[in-house]
Amino acid sequence: MFQLDVRSRKPIYEQLVDKIKELIINRILKPDEQLPSVRVLSSQLTVNPNTIQRAYRELENQGYLYSIKGKGNFVASIEEMPNDQKLRDLKKDIQKLIAEAIYLGLTKEDLYVLFHEAHQQTKGVKSDD
Repeated sequence: MFQLDVRSRKPIYEQLVDKIKELIINRILKPDEQLPSVRVLSSQLTVNPNTIQRAYRELENQGYLYSIKGKGNFVASIEEMPNDQKLRDLKKDIQKLIAEAIYLGLTKEDLYVLFHEAHQQTKGVKSDD
C-alpha cells in the first residue's frame, strides 16, 4: 500500500501524509474506509508507531481522516473537509510551484498537459475544465 524512501530528506511521517492524501484524492481510499491500525501499519513498514500516529494526526487535522475512539482511523468524506481555506492555501502553493516551473522552462502547453493528466487521474472529482 505504501512505499517509503528512507534515503529521502523528507521525514517519513510527511511521506505517509502525502501518500495517504494521494490515495484519497485518487479515490483509491474511499470515504468511511478504515485505515490500517497504527500497530499493523508500523509493523508492515517497519517504522516507529509514533511516526504512523503523527501522520494520522496530521491528516485528521487537515480534514482527510477522522478517528473513532477504540475503532480506528477512517477516510473523511469530501463534504466534511473545510475546503475554503484549504483551497486558498493550495492556490498559493500552486502559484509558487508554477512560478518556479516557468523559471525552469515549463511552458503553458506543458501546464495544460499536466492539468489534463491530473484531471484524468481524479475523474469524478468536480473541476472547472
